[in-house]
Amino acid sequence: MPEIESGSVQLMVTSPPYPMIAMWDELFCKEPKIAQLWPKLEKEGDDEAVRKIYDAMHEALGKVWAETYRVLSDGGIAAINVGDATRSINGKFQLFPNHSRIIEVCEKIGYTTLPYILWKKPTTKPKYKGKGAFLGSGFLPPNAYVTLDCEFILLFRKGKLRKFTPHHAERYESKFTKSERDEWFSQIWDFKGTRQTVSDLERRTAAFPDEVAERLIRMFSVKGETVLDPFLGSGTTIKVAIKTERNSVGVEVDENMLPIINQKISTYKTKKGADVQITKR
Repeated sequence: MPEIESGSVQLMVTSPPYPMIAMWDELFCKEPKIAQLWPKLEKEGDDEAVRKIYDAMHEALGKVWAETYRVLSDGGIAAINVGDATRSINGKFQLFPNHSRIIEVCEKIGYTTLPYILWKKPTTKPKYKGKGAFLGSGFLPPNAYVTLDCEFILLFRKGKLRKFTPHHAERYESKFTKSERDEWFSQIWDFKGTRQTVSDLERRTAAFPDEVAERLIRMFSVKGETVLDPFLGSGTTIKVAIKTERNSVGVEVDENMLPIINQKISTYKTKKGADVQITKR
């Protein structure tokens, strides 16, 4: 993100493509290293190729986390919404723990890991009498699997705690209520996700609801500061940044998303004076 000045961003909020989720295979295969390895994925018993592809996917994401570290100001926060993946490859079912790999990569970059949030999302998996979901052999042990009901909102800080001048006006204007504090700063968030029905293109983005973006932006930035989303998708982050009186920068690889982004932010952009920058990468 060479167009973004070092230390100019106070908060990053994003949901990246999830490694080893089939809907993002094509996007990850644009990386030459992954494209070269991909044919080996279908080879019977080639577990080494699976590991190499998974490593390469997180290596690609790691470049974004490193560049985010550069553009964050000292004390800035990175919030990453990601889910783990389960996948059967060559008849072998396994978990790909994306959240733990991202933590490992970010700590090597220099981030400090903070307590993360578990976002409990409604499941569409089969249920028995409405009580819980299952995968595998149903009622017969031992070959059933625990379902993935939560996504992670990973939180990282660059450097030490931020410092403000006494009675910093914008900081006081940005305060939340006691009930908001008590709910937002608990580790488990339990509310419905967003369902995109506009188009197949928009549905393929890793969209989170406005409420996720609004909570994170209000929790970890103050009015007038700058919020970055390096995987902008349909534009939720910058829409909410405008709404909450923050500046924003969004980066998106798919230029076909631009009309959706502009439509989403047009009303808020007219009403608010926040600076908005959208970049195609």
